[in-house]
This record gives sequence, structure tokens and C-alpha cells, in this order.
Amino acid sequence: MTDPIALRNRFAMVKGAWEDHLPGVPFPQLGEGTAEQKIERLELALVDGMRDRATPESAEQVADSMWSLVHAREEGDPVKVRVTEHHKELARIGHRPL
Repeated sequence: MTDPIALRNRFAMVKGAWEDHLPGVPFPQLGEGTAEQKIERLELALVDGMRDRATPESAEQVADSMWSLVHAREEGDPVKVRVTEHHKELARIGHRPL
């Protein structure tokens, strides 16, 4: 069981990031499950939405913002895994020839 304060902090972080990176986009329906499962689904929707809106010009900033959400998490954390996958794609789309 995850610490309620840690969950509250994760929710606050994802809510703020959602407002910053996906303004005007309503939160998705989170369905059934524990608070931790719902927050994780929201985090996954956030990073997917951020990746979907990334442009070659914004890719590096988007990658940095995603990483700030997960940098301290365990390696097997599902959101960190997704962010790592998105980083590869963002690096590809953000690559500018010399």
C-alpha cells in the first residue's frame, strides 16, 4: 500500500502538469481501482498526450518535462517505462540535421 501523502503529491504533480501541457483537455475517465491505479492511469494518459502533441521544436522540452515526473521512480515503474519509450520517439522527431 502506498503512502497517502505520496499519492496526494503524485496527484498534485500530474494535475499541475496536465494543466500546463494539456490545457483544455479534460481528465480521462479513470475507471475502477485503487487511488494508486487511477493516478497511474492519469499519469500514463498525461505522458501519452504530451508525446502526441510534441513537435520537432518542442520535443526536447516535452522529454524533459516527462522525465521530471518519473526521474526518482524505480526502474520497473510503468510510467517510467512509458516515458523511456517516449523519449526514444521524441529524440527521433526532435533530431535536427546539422
